[in-house]
Amino acid sequence: MKKRYRASDRVRDIAEDNIDFLLVLNRFRIPFGFGDSNVADLCREHDIDPDTFLGVTNIVTGGDGIGYDADLPTLIGYLRQAHSYILEFRLPDIRRTLVEAVHQPELDSVAVRIVKFFDDYISEVRHHIEYENDVVFPHIQNLLEGKNDSGISISEFADDHDSAVTQLQELKDIFMQHYSLPNTRLLNRALFYITACGDDLLSHCRIENELLLPAAMELEQRLPSGKHEGQRQKAVAKRDMPDAVEKLSDREKDIIRLVAHGLSNKEIADRLCLSFHTITTYRKNLAAKLNIHSTAALTIYAILQKIVDPKEIDLK
Repeated sequence: MKKRYRASDRVRDIAEDNIDFLLVLNRFRIPFGFGDSNVADLCREHDIDPDTFLGVTNIVTGGDGIGYDADLPTLIGYLRQAHSYILEFRLPDIRRTLVEAVHQPELDSVAVRIVKFFDDYISEVRHHIEYENDVVFPHIQNLLEGKNDSGISISEFADDHDSAVTQLQELKDIFMQHYSLPNTRLLNRALFYITACGDDLLSHCRIENELLLPAAMELEQRLPSGKHEGQRQKAVAKRDMPDAVEKLSDREKDIIRLVAHGLSNKEIADRLCLSFHTITTYRKNLAAKLNIHSTAALTIYAILQKIVDPKEIDLK
């Protein structure tokens, strides 16, 4: 059973017990040099709500946030710091290492697509984070001030809210299952960074789901609401991971080849004289079989598996 940290625990003991706790200290802007202080002392010294601190700490270190009554302003401050860390440090660090790891002469065409895949991913994460910073958090601040006229609903946000881990897992799977170049130190470092970022994003999502959203929804339900006309791009949903990559049929390879050439499902159906429904079913089965859900990742897979010649397709 996972250890549950308490207000009486020494801060340095938690840091020695779980390295991820350093992220919590950083995002609450707590300096080093805390000596033998326990959590209660530390929170009192830095004017941090202890329930919020402990809820976040237990989630980030692999436990849960059950039973903690988070202070919303304190929690939003923490989440804004986490957003900044992810956008300004984690993702750029991965990109630099990834570029260096994959830019080898024999894989130039694949390298360009891998980097583009990651750049598109960064754009999606940035869009999601900016929505939270610019829309969701101000809405919660309005709720705290007794106003519920922002035009959005926390319950709608909660329905769509999920972590951005899936595409990182997809990229990691491409390397581990299909990337046939030597297992270099740089590539190992890139995969290590990707895994660490995925874990960070997962715990970040759990903090919002287990601490932020329940408190905000309870507050929202107590206030009269206006019309919720705001809309938000849905976050990427988590998907189950298959145990192994199955052998592809010739028809599946044909479809992958045409996807890599940029054809839509309708265009593929017309080209192969099949129904649109049949092609859609093939695409769903391929996504489940390969654990590859995006066109960009499927194109990289097609090149690595020599299903398509990279010289035949345009970089989009």
